[in-house]
Amino acid sequence: MVNMDDIVENVLQKASEKEAKYKTTEVAKDIDLDIDEGNLMTSDSNPLDIKSFRADKEKFLRSLARDNTQILVNSIWKLPTQRVENIVAAQLPDPKTLIPREKPVPKVKQLTKWEKYAKLKGIQNKKKSRKAWDEESQSYKPRWGYKRGNDNTKEWLIEVPQNADPNEDQFAKRNAAKKERVAKNELQRLRNIARSQKQKVPGVGLTPTEAPSKDYLGKALAVAKKSTASIGKFTENLPKEKPSKFSGKKRKFEPNHGNIKQEASRQLDILNNLGSDRPLVDKNLAANLHNKDWQESRAKRRREDPDAFKKKPTGKRSNHGKKGNLRNFKGGQKGGKGGGGGKKKGGKR
Repeated sequence: MVNMDDIVENVLQKASEKEAKYKTTEVAKDIDLDIDEGNLMTSDSNPLDIKSFRADKEKFLRSLARDNTQILVNSIWKLPTQRVENIVAAQLPDPKTLIPREKPVPKVKQLTKWEKYAKLKGIQNKKKSRKAWDEESQSYKPRWGYKRGNDNTKEWLIEVPQNADPNEDQFAKRNAAKKERVAKNELQRLRNIARSQKQKVPGVGLTPTEAPSKDYLGKALAVAKKSTASIGKFTENLPKEKPSKFSGKKRKFEPNHGNIKQEASRQLDILNNLGSDRPLVDKNLAANLHNKDWQESRAKRRREDPDAFKKKPTGKRSNHGKKGNLRNFKGGQKGGKGGGGGKKKGGKR
């Protein structure tokens, strides 16, 4: 006969063993941890238990790391969540702790021409699936690339357009158009790479156009002339041909055997400049720069302390500052006592 007390004791023993194996998610600390959810980091300022640490270092450190990690996970699950591809993810806040970087922050990738145009016009790309249904094979095939579905280049029959030449090879025309599209896309890709690295985009020469303009024909003529072995030196000009504006500037070099006196004077000027102690200075330019600096510093001091530039009231004006005295001082007294240079009344000097 099974004893009920034994069953209860076995269940309690298993429960206690399970609790000892799996610790609770609630962790209590005397001092609250400094939690930085943005960096997934915690800082524990609680004092260490020296006895437990010395008894078993590995066990103590594992237990401490487990408790602090549990507190961090508990704080993360209190944050607002969102669903990303059928997975619940927490929205982490901005980091609080500034961590130094080993390398500089990566620069923002420059937008391509199409991305700039789409952003300006508000065009949003609709994400398509990688595969599409192929009617011919009745199966899903890639939209592009090798063994793609709905491939019109595999058709064995092409309808000739109404206005096209009946003797024209439509298959060759289709292949040539495809090669041209591939080359154009590759050129645009290389241009985007060069533009993102702020390098000069190489030119491709003259691309064919259906309606060439006057400038296009002039540039084509200049390129054709320079395409010869003599770089256009012996190419004859057309009748009534004007000089091309696309030919560029020709570099000028001095002759190897020039004027000896002119060369000697140039060398002497260089030697005189090297031997002189004082450099050649433009006095007018130096004076103008000095006046400009002085005016700028005076205007700055006026802005900082306007009271210092106000006119201060003076005392009584002296007799020397009167208008009459100035006039007498300049021209002398007209008469009277003490006349130093004026004529006396009724008499000669």
